[in-house]
Amino acid sequence: MKEIIEAWKTNARTDFEKNKEFLRSLPKGRSTDKAVSELHEQVFNESDCLKCANCCKTTPALVTRPDAKRIAKHLSIPPKTFIRKYLLEDIDGELMIARVPCTFLNEDNTCQIYEVRPQACREYPHTNQSGFSRRVKMNANNTIVCPAVHEIVNRLKAIDL
Repeated sequence: MKEIIEAWKTNARTDFEKNKEFLRSLPKGRSTDKAVSELHEQVFNESDCLKCANCCKTTPALVTRPDAKRIAKHLSIPPKTFIRKYLLEDIDGELMIARVPCTFLNEDNTCQIYEVRPQACREYPHTNQSGFSRRVKMNANNTIVCPAVHEIVNRLKAIDL
């Protein structure tokens, strides 16, 4: 894990344009999804998100209305109070956590609402979902946010697809 984080800290920003170009060049389809899913499993077996939590420290999570209701119930407050107290609404009506680092991030990088966390947090960094090669911009941006994504993309470069 330490090597993955150190490589990410050293190279993520300088690799960004090369990684974006590489991600654009990936073939669309199942072979890419299968390879990325396998790399996702490998890298996350070697990684401990609690050693990093950079996603929670730098990126406000999107929160759906069902997420807001579920989290509010968990916190024993009305959904409107939860939305008003903890979320921002953008011009498109999407809700997101209002603070960075996340309001619910503990000092030890654990999450106060882990059991009921937003869907976006559950699915992050989306490297084990189909359609990887269609999400170039998001995946490229995630190489800067998440050491595991940076590592997945680096390992993907060594595979002949």
